[in-house]
Amino acid sequence: MTSRRHLANAIRALSMDAIQKAKSGHPGAPMGMADIAEVLWNDFLRHNPSNPKWANRDRFVLSNGHGSMLIYSLLHLSGYDLDINEIKNFRQLHSKTPGHPEYGYAPGVETTTGPLGQGIANAVGMAIAERTLAGQFNRPGHAIIDHHTYVFMGDGCMMEGISHEACSLAGNLGLGKLIAFYDDNGISIDGEVTGWFSDNTPKRFESYGWHVIPGVDGHDSEAIRQAVIQAQAVSDRPSLICCKTIIGWGSPNKQGKEDCHGAPLGVDEVALVRQTIDWPYAPFEIPTDVYQGWDAKERGAQREAAWQKEFDRYHQDHPALANELSRRLGNRLPEAWQEGAAAFVMAVNDRAEKVATRKASQNALNGFGPLLPELIGGSADLACSNLTNWKGTKNIKDDVAGNAIHFGVREFGMAAIMNGIVLHGGFIPFGATFLMFSEYARNALRMAALMKIQGVFVFTHDSIGLGEDGPTHQAVEQAATLRMIPNMQVWRPCDGVESAVAWKMAIEHRTGPSSLLFSRQGLPHQARTQNQIADIERGGYVLVDCPNGKPQVVIISCGSEIELAVAAAAELNANGGQVRVVSMPCPNIFDAQDDQYRQAVLPKGTARVAVEAGVTDYWRKYVGLEGKVIGIDRFGESAPAELLFEYFGITKENVVKAVQAIR
Repeated sequence: MTSRRHLANAIRALSMDAIQKAKSGHPGAPMGMADIAEVLWNDFLRHNPSNPKWANRDRFVLSNGHGSMLIYSLLHLSGYDLDINEIKNFRQLHSKTPGHPEYGYAPGVETTTGPLGQGIANAVGMAIAERTLAGQFNRPGHAIIDHHTYVFMGDGCMMEGISHEACSLAGNLGLGKLIAFYDDNGISIDGEVTGWFSDNTPKRFESYGWHVIPGVDGHDSEAIRQAVIQAQAVSDRPSLICCKTIIGWGSPNKQGKEDCHGAPLGVDEVALVRQTIDWPYAPFEIPTDVYQGWDAKERGAQREAAWQKEFDRYHQDHPALANELSRRLGNRLPEAWQEGAAAFVMAVNDRAEKVATRKASQNALNGFGPLLPELIGGSADLACSNLTNWKGTKNIKDDVAGNAIHFGVREFGMAAIMNGIVLHGGFIPFGATFLMFSEYARNALRMAALMKIQGVFVFTHDSIGLGEDGPTHQAVEQAATLRMIPNMQVWRPCDGVESAVAWKMAIEHRTGPSSLLFSRQGLPHQARTQNQIADIERGGYVLVDCPNGKPQVVIISCGSEIELAVAAAAELNANGGQVRVVSMPCPNIFDAQDDQYRQAVLPKGTARVAVEAGVTDYWRKYVGLEGKVIGIDRFGESAPAELLFEYFGITKENVVKAVQAIR
């Protein structure tokens, strides 16, 4: 029988060979964590390499994603569709093995990691999803949803602030099926971490409410195995297994040093490693007995087949629940969604009320929530301001079958946890804060867009209209910079109808995240025809046309400034002008429309003015260098909102003057 150490050495060999061939990479973590990975994957991890999307699989997250050759080696050795040529093509163009693990490339990679700390936050989201889905669907005698989330993390993850946010919440929620392995090797890129990281990590996690297993020898397979058994036995708290390891284990001249953290070992050192670990095989050569020792396909297929039998029995006893679970895991919206959502939008239009769009957002939650049992989310301790507390919600801490999450003041953690919930499956998550604090969450928003996964990010208090809280809280550049994130759809609606449509589109947008930007102040209803309501979904449309339908000037606006644009156009058109108002609540979607539609809305050759209470440069792509943009290219002030709009010149009178100056 092939020894555990020999199986683990296959990871070390593949990792150092791939990194050496690529001439870049991080060999230290894969070589140091190989023994931990071997025990977890061969003794505990429930997965099926032939079906990486099996619903009840355990999730594995490599939070220290720079050690990507660790997970690629594990996937290759255990039988996933990742052949040796992909290992040889590590870090090469169009390979399935990019420098950091990327969701959607190699089968079995559960999330994109690399920005340190986000992997553990994603894992917290996965564990929340597992427990909540189990609470909603499991019944006595039917544990259909029942799996663990395992995560590897290093010193860098521990230092990043997001790990504090996510792990604090995980402890508070008592996520007993979350088990993290801390690779305590004491080394980061700059050397020994004692000069800048001297936390008592076990005490820190104990204070969060975690079950902590300290002092585990990360190179002793039996000690690791016993630690996992101990962690699995604790069901009311997440567990942290602190593993003392040697970075680059097996490298006689570089192990235990920063030299092996982020660079190839070098040809000579690779040869010495082969001697040291007794690996007498050529680069990328894995002997048959090692492949056999790692192969998880048969075991995985048996586990999935056993689960499928249980699911069939569940379906017989609870057919409605089984069908609903299948729908949600299949990422399909309810059959009643389209009709119900359309009816709600029309009801909002019929009410024609003046409303702050943050309140309109809450109305949408109350309208859409009953149609969407998969909707789950909350706010970063601002529910009463973001208005994300809607009827019929239950806090998941009090009710494991609930649908409301109190994220606390943890904007970055909230966004990354949402990503983990999406990646797990079965839910559409939303999370809310002030638009200004999208800055805290920014990298997780980018990761959602990079992974092309759904997520509804709700940002209220969207401009200087915030008022008295002043420039620290008043968003100026945030709308523009969010719009610049590839694959992010950013909505800034002008009234209740556009707010309802924005929510509808965010729920239907399954291949990327959406940011919904809502006002604090009340905004008037805008009258529309049925066709105009339909065109909201195209991101930009003619809201008010000029008398002859052939505009000399087009005013482009969104959000709270639409009111000014409409008033200015009314005055100009009453005095012989030919001015059109285009509402553009989502420029990202408008830009994706065909040329014919875009030119029908924004005819070539027309003079243009853009109006938004934010930075002006973004709108130059629509108005050109000869057009006018009314906005704000400095930080705000503390004062009532109506005074601020006057002070910064974002007024109807200035819109009129801008149109008159260019027509």
